Amino acid sequence: MVKRSLVLSLLSFIFFFYSCGEKNSNNPQDESLNKSDPENFSDKMKDASENFTEGKKVNPVDFRDLKALLPESIGDLKRSNLEGEKVAAMGMNISHANADYSDADHTVSIDLKITDLGSVSGLSALAAYGWYMFDIDKENDTGYEKTITYKGNKGYEKYDNEGKYGELSVLVAKRFVIEANGNNILMDQLKAAVDMIDLAKLESWKDFGIEE
Repeated sequence: MVKRSLVLSLLSFIFFFYSCGEKNSNNPQDESLNKSDPENFSDKMKDASENFTEGKKVNPVDFRDLKALLPESIGDLKRSNLEGEKVAAMGMNISHANADYSDADHTVSIDLKITDLGSVSGLSALAAYGWYMFDIDKENDTGYEKTITYKGNKGYEKYDNEGKYGELSVLVAKRFVIEANGNNILMDQLKAAVDMIDLAKLESWKDFGIEE
């Protein structure tokens, strides 16, 4: 499921980017991606490409090593469905691991995932993690979304007060993406989940498998 969704999102983004022209959408990020300012747009795209492993062959970290970073529990939430895989398709080479966490009656749940973007770079990376390129700060009566700096890394958080649904993503070493989302939880619980992953270990892998 994750394999298909990531590959499809990459392809969909590339198609969207080259076919939409000057059309507007309801995406809150569109104000930052304003083609009426060519210099600003060009700078953002250049920055996005340079901040990933553009033009390099990368063998991602073994998903089994990523699985080992996922905790057995998050507070009172127990782990289930621990899984991982390596994906290679159309020049993309990534690995990921994820696990589900929930309480005894499954009313509170968190999904925690680590992805090594590997050879996914530039525009392709933006397909799945477009928030990296933008500065977002938005709120309404029911919740908010914003980009953040999380322990020195670019991140993104979103929360719905009514549904008590939250998302938290952090890009580590411009290569690894940690994602936590959950139902009937608080944002502090998602941050606690991310804090349980060894960020220093991910940082130490930033040059792993890169071939010039």
